[in-house]
Amino acid sequence: MALELADIVRQHGPAYLARFGAGVLPSHRRALRDIVQCRTPALGGQVATCRRCGHVEYRYHSCRNRHCPKCQHGQAEQWLAEQQACLLPVPYFLLTFTLPAGLRPFAQRQQHRFYDLLFRAAAFATQQLARDPRFIGGQIGMIGVLHTWTRDLRFHPHVHFLVPAGGLAADGQTWLPARKRFLLPVKALSKLFRAHFQQALKGNTAQLPARLWSQPWVVHCKPVGSGQTALKYLAPYVFRVALSNRRLIKLEAERVTFRYTDSRSRQAKVCTLPVDAFLHRFLQHVLPKGFVKVRYYGLFAPAQRRSLAALRQHLTQPAIPAPVAVDPPAPGAPPPLFPASVPDCCPVCGGPLQVRPLLRAAARCPP
Repeated sequence: MALELADIVRQHGPAYLARFGAGVLPSHRRALRDIVQCRTPALGGQVATCRRCGHVEYRYHSCRNRHCPKCQHGQAEQWLAEQQACLLPVPYFLLTFTLPAGLRPFAQRQQHRFYDLLFRAAAFATQQLARDPRFIGGQIGMIGVLHTWTRDLRFHPHVHFLVPAGGLAADGQTWLPARKRFLLPVKALSKLFRAHFQQALKGNTAQLPARLWSQPWVVHCKPVGSGQTALKYLAPYVFRVALSNRRLIKLEAERVTFRYTDSRSRQAKVCTLPVDAFLHRFLQHVLPKGFVKVRYYGLFAPAQRRSLAALRQHLTQPAIPAPVAVDPPAPGAPPPLFPASVPDCCPVCGGPLQVRPLLRAAARCPP
């Protein structure tokens, strides 16, 4: 049977919690507990019996924790379709703002505060510069997604923004297109981002390295065409956890080995860590309770959806293109961990299944 994250947590989670005690955040404890209980009798479920051959199968409830690798499958496709329906028929850019290395230790201890500042400082700087008539001169739209990990699970907080190449003029009617393959000056945007972040801290910078406020902050901007490709890139990060079960290779001698793809060389590599270090790397990407990792600004703000629809209709003549269908899985691709819907027929003989509650659910209902 393939190794799962739940197996590692089940075997070594209690010792990890005992060793680090009060240093483990409540959100981390909750994630470990939910991962262990997911799809087990602990959360209740259903039993399905075939009326024809007597085949019996058990279907246990999911934990629905957003950091569990067994949950949230299929929701990325739904989110993708919803965002595609809101896209304007113009070129798009992908902006990426990265939290400097000097701030990351503080962000680990105050995740909610620093992640929120990362969103707000980046969005405010971008909108401020976009209003400058030398560049766009109007209100832009932004879809932001927080991402905190590298492919080998290191802590690397950054936020991606999908931005249309243009903005709406002050009259609320005129579309102001950006220059071809140019949205905003990245160096100026980096300085504004840094300044707004420093201002938001309101003088609470005594413990921070002084060089933070003089060194360049990393901001990257690239054209991405119609935005469909960028949305497909962002969608998995909305629901994907830092590590999927398919990437786990083995648990041996209290060391965990998993595979990843190097972001620079694009070569497949493996990483082996002591189990405590592995759990620490995974847990540092567990978000604070209630933290919203997808945010909308400007033209894409929820309050602007009606105006956005009118603008899309105005820019699209004669009709709005239909959302792009999600591509079918490639031949030989691994199947999803769980089907999108529960089958009604017996997998043995094809007969009808009778489903009845197995246990009283101890937590949330099945997805």
